[in-house]
Parts: sequence; structure tokens; C-alpha cells
Amino acid sequence: MMRLELIKRPQRSALFSILSPFIAFVLTLVAGSIMFALLGVNPVSALHAYFVEPLSQVWQLHELAIKAAPLILIAVGLSVCYRANIWNIGAEGQFIMGGIVGSILPVTYPEFQNAFVLPLMLLMGMVGGAAYAAIPAFLKARFNTNEILTSLMLVYVAQLLLDWIVRGPWRDPKGFNFPQTVQFSDAATLPELWPQSGRANWGFVFALVAAVLVWLMMSRMLKGFEVRVLGSSPRAGRFAGFSVGRMVFFAFMLSGALAGLAGISEVSGAINQLLPSISPGYGFTAIIVAFLGRLNPLGIVAAGLVLGLTYLGGESAQAALGLSDKVARVFQGMLLFFVLGCDTLIHYRIRLVGMTTPKLEPASKLEEVH
Repeated sequence: MMRLELIKRPQRSALFSILSPFIAFVLTLVAGSIMFALLGVNPVSALHAYFVEPLSQVWQLHELAIKAAPLILIAVGLSVCYRANIWNIGAEGQFIMGGIVGSILPVTYPEFQNAFVLPLMLLMGMVGGAAYAAIPAFLKARFNTNEILTSLMLVYVAQLLLDWIVRGPWRDPKGFNFPQTVQFSDAATLPELWPQSGRANWGFVFALVAAVLVWLMMSRMLKGFEVRVLGSSPRAGRFAGFSVGRMVFFAFMLSGALAGLAGISEVSGAINQLLPSISPGYGFTAIIVAFLGRLNPLGIVAAGLVLGLTYLGGESAQAALGLSDKVARVFQGMLLFFVLGCDTLIHYRIRLVGMTTPKLEPASKLEEVH
């Protein structure tokens, strides 16, 4: 019998570490072409609909910015968690909770319309996301629970809470019984970057600013050094005087605050009201964005644009070729699979090992022994 073993490389290739995301993207295109062929669709037409057609007009570039902004914001926060070896999988729930908490003012106090309402909404969205992320952080720091499970399960709590709110206490009494809140006022709406030229709003600017600030923190500040040390060797971090528990709270709450900011930016900018669903899965897709960007905030900006393009491409392919919207999810999943596969081969090499089976002694020899 034969088995495969992963042998850690003494030194990883710097060249392939840089090329890994590009190799993964090319492999995704190849696998996607095979998938389209099996579906009976011309691969060239399908790839054109996915990656070329959504960039052919100016208004589509605005839509790309709208799709990429929440992905970048969430992924930048997740990159800090993952660099600290803390596995926050619940950014989707923190995104939703940020949207809910940030919408308290325009929904419950619609008459409150002045220059302070929008900054307060953004701040409340960040607080809501951070507070929700503090739950798995507390469980991890206090009881050493698995943060993957707790953060993931809280996503479904947030989704059900949102659904209950828009169908119950916050439902618009003039909305013909549809599950939705009142439309936000102009004072509570995130402004467009270029009025009358497209829908792109200030959420994209928030994403770029967050990426730059987190990059500066990770590369130039003591806190970034603490994140890297505790992520690579918690024991060495403790010897240096760093607290693992405080890092769990810091990473989770920073990630939750950025996810909450993405949530309220999406609600007040692109949607302009709360609906039963305010996210097509941004919190989960952002995990792919974080790893495709090599957990580097600046690389995450480029990765967010690529994954945002897959959302637009999925809509374009659905309209032009009649493909299911689930195909975009398959594309994103394949991209994550190839990114992780390439990273694994950078850090490890595969060795084929033969498994030897113990030899059985002849019966005659066994009888002699007895």
C-alpha cells in the first residue's frame, strides 16, 4: 500500500509565494472552462461574460466598487485575525449586526435628520459589529471554546434576528406588508462619490482607508508585531509579555468593527433600507479575499476587486447565458481551493511512501515456539 506525506520545506520559494495567487487564478479559469463545457456552454463566451462584459461600461465600474467595498473591509479585518492565528468565520453575522445596529436611528427616529445622523450610524454599525464579535472572543478567552464553531453559529442567529426585525417590529407600516423597513432619509444615506455619474459611494473610500491603516499597523507599529509574534508562536509571545487573551479580543473586535462598518455602509449606501437579506454572502467570500490577498491589506484590495468581479460576472452570465447564480459561488470556491492548494505546495512537498505490512510467520514455526 502507498500513502502520501507532506514534508515541510526547509525554505519556501519567495518567487512562488508571489506568483501563487496568479497561478491559482489561472487554474480557476482552466477548471471553470471545463465546468462550462460540461454545462454545455461555450467556455470563451462564459469567461467573457464573467470577466470582460462587467467592465465594458462606466456604470459597471461603479457597481464593481459597490461589490468590492464590503469584501475589502471585511477581509482586511479578517487578515488581522488570521495573522494572529485566530479563526473568525463569523464575519457574515458581524456584517449583519452592524447593519442592524447602525439602522436604529433612521428606522426608529426617522425625524432625526441633520449632519450628525450619518456619522452616528457608521459609529453604531462599527460598535454593533465589534460587540457581536466580542461574544466568540469572550468564549475563546474565558473557556477556550473553538472560535470557528461559535463565530459561525452566531451567523445564523444574526440572520434570523434580521428576518424577525423586518417582518415584525421594524416593518414599514406603509410598505404593503412587505418585509422591509422604511426607506432611509437623505441625511441617513451614504453619499455617492460622483453624483449623477454612478452609484459608487463612500464605502469604497472607507475600504481603501482601512486597508492602508491596517497595513501601517501591521508593518510599522508594535501592535502589528504583537499580532505576528502571537500568531507564529504564542509561547514566544508570552515570554515577550504579550497577552494571548487580549489579542483574541483585539483581533475579533477589530475584525467585527470593520465588518459592522461594511454592513451599515451597504445598508445606507447600496440598499437604503433593511431587508430580510442584506448580504449575498460577503462575510464568507471575504475569507477567500483575505487568503487571495496573502493576508496583506494592500493585496486584499486587488483580491477584493477580483472577487467583486465574480459577483458581477455571475449576474452577467445569468442574464446572457442563462446560467444559475450558484455558478459564481462555484467559481469562488474553486479559487479558494486552488489558493490553499498552491500555498500548501509552497510550504510542503509531497512524498509517496510505501506502507509495509508485517510478515506473518509460517504456522510450523509458530508451533515450534509454543
